[in-house]
Amino acid sequence: MADNRRTPSRGARPGARPGPGRVPPGARRPAPVAGPATGEKPRRPRFTGRALVLVLVLALLAVSYASSMRAYLQQRSQISDLKAQIALRQTNIDRLEREKRRWHDPAYVEGQARARFGYLMPGEKSYVVIGEDGQPLDSATTLTDPATIDRKVPTAWWSEEWRSVQLAGHPPKPQAPPASRIDGSKQ
Repeated sequence: MADNRRTPSRGARPGARPGPGRVPPGARRPAPVAGPATGEKPRRPRFTGRALVLVLVLALLAVSYASSMRAYLQQRSQISDLKAQIALRQTNIDRLEREKRRWHDPAYVEGQARARFGYLMPGEKSYVVIGEDGQPLDSATTLTDPATIDRKVPTAWWSEEWRSVQLAGHPPKPQAPPASRIDGSKQ
């Protein structure tokens, strides 16, 4: 008699027996066929009605949140613009209040009357320089930045005194007097 026992294949447990319903390793099981003959229920589609409703609800929520987020971001940008306008107007108000306080100072009012309208105090004389075209020249006096002015290095008082003593001992040579009449010649 021949021995009907098979030797176990690689990866199989020792003592494992092949039998009905068992598939030897490396072999594939045939896919079950759905239908009335096998007694199995037909396969359901992937998206059921519930899943479709869930997807629609999630899409509706996403759209509503997106529109709310857009409105929120627009309002934030409007608020930042309004805050910038408020800061600008506040600096303008501060500048105007300083100007108002200046006008309460009598010296400032007097200076403005002299500069704008040419007013003089009693006993003062006014001189107007006229240009070549017959129009009065505007004064071009402006304030400069103190940082741009060259600072004079202070000297000791005795160096100035010593310089005057030297000048007294060696006076400068007399120069020709200025011309009494200017005619444009080079004499």
